[in-house]
Amino acid sequence: MNNTASGNKQGFPRTFWIANGVELLERAAYYGVFIVITLYLSRILGFTDVEAAWLAGSFSAGLYFLPTFTGALADKMGFRGALLLAFGLLTVGYAGLAIFPALLEGQGLVEYGREVAYHGLEEADIRWAIIPILVIIMIGGSFIKAVITATVAKSTTTANRARGFSIFYMMVNIGAFSGKTVVKPLRESMGDLGLINLNYFAASMTLVAFISIFFFFKNAESNTEGKSLAEVVSALGKVLTNGRLIALILIITGFWMVQHQLYATMPKYVLRMAGEGASPSWYANVNPLVVFLTVSFVTSLMSRKSALFSMTIGMFIMPLSALLMASGNMLEGNIDLGFMQMHPIAAMMILGIVFQGLAESFISPRFLEYFSLQAPKGEEGLYLGFSHLHSFISSLLGFGLSGYLLQAYCPDPRTFESHEAWVSASANAHYIWYVFAAIATVSAISLIIYGYVIKRLDADKLVEAEPATA
Repeated sequence: MNNTASGNKQGFPRTFWIANGVELLERAAYYGVFIVITLYLSRILGFTDVEAAWLAGSFSAGLYFLPTFTGALADKMGFRGALLLAFGLLTVGYAGLAIFPALLEGQGLVEYGREVAYHGLEEADIRWAIIPILVIIMIGGSFIKAVITATVAKSTTTANRARGFSIFYMMVNIGAFSGKTVVKPLRESMGDLGLINLNYFAASMTLVAFISIFFFFKNAESNTEGKSLAEVVSALGKVLTNGRLIALILIITGFWMVQHQLYATMPKYVLRMAGEGASPSWYANVNPLVVFLTVSFVTSLMSRKSALFSMTIGMFIMPLSALLMASGNMLEGNIDLGFMQMHPIAAMMILGIVFQGLAESFISPRFLEYFSLQAPKGEEGLYLGFSHLHSFISSLLGFGLSGYLLQAYCPDPRTFESHEAWVSASANAHYIWYVFAAIATVSAISLIIYGYVIKRLDADKLVEAEPATA
């Protein structure tokens, strides 16, 4: 097989398959860790719900904000060097998450049965040393986001690019699915120790990726069409001073604040309300499964409708998703699914995630299209580099708010002297989802108003321009 995309119109060069293979490994590592990151921070390191939420939210926000900047650096370094740096940082970072708890021995470690808890760490400043480790993972991950997609683009041709990116997104989803799937057996076999050892799994995945890049990824060609850091900073300034784009970003932030609860609130909520036998990592896999099954149909269904219309439908599905998640706390007795019995919290959470995935199918494919239309003509590519600013903002706000809501309505049962006291404190745990339903509703209504205002502004500009063209 030729090693250049231009030499093979139908097939793909070796660099394409290596890039996709390491992307699968990286996604498996990332999602395996991220789905339980707040559990790790609280149960293993002793952070409160609020502290864990802000740490996880900042970590997620950085992963969305940095790729445009690290992409510019990768252009200077060459893709091979950038990938080696990225997977080296990720391997060190994930191994650090696994090793760090051992360094806390004597700082409050208590072992009981198969579970581990760190009591007294609330006052131990050493636990904050986890931040540099999270930053290492964040920087490494940001390089991956920037370089892999560029590698796929450069190793495909016009004839096979659509198929190439289809394979790429399939690899992303396979990696995400497998990473989250491995969490439950580790927790079942090791209890909370599984939250530590999961990081060894992640480190091994990224180490294999590092070795694969080192020995087999020989194409060190950089992206000659990339932007300099100065251009990236200039583009950010233009986006931040574009009122239309900022308004759109803030509105869509409401949707993603709810979407991020799949990682911010859901794992702790179902384990506390449905019991340790619940499987939050498996429930989270329902989202990409629904998107995979429905996105093509939804996109085809909405092909004759505007991007704004499709996005608005998705925005109004999100409040329903949150209300379904809330309803589990108001049902009594297990729900009979025919082939199994399921706790109502778990059953309604899964149903809510189904609707969440459906909403994403209406919104995500059309957002980039609509975002690019709001950018000045000729500068769409420059502006699209910051199209994920909504995820940066929603990570901070969504995770941060989750921590306060969990603390207020669904606190950690391990902090209570008796089960009865915890039951009383968590009686209104479903209020959490009411808050996010309200946020989603406000965002949906705001998008309708936004569309109306933009239409009026464009119409006014057209009228103003007519005398000049007469």
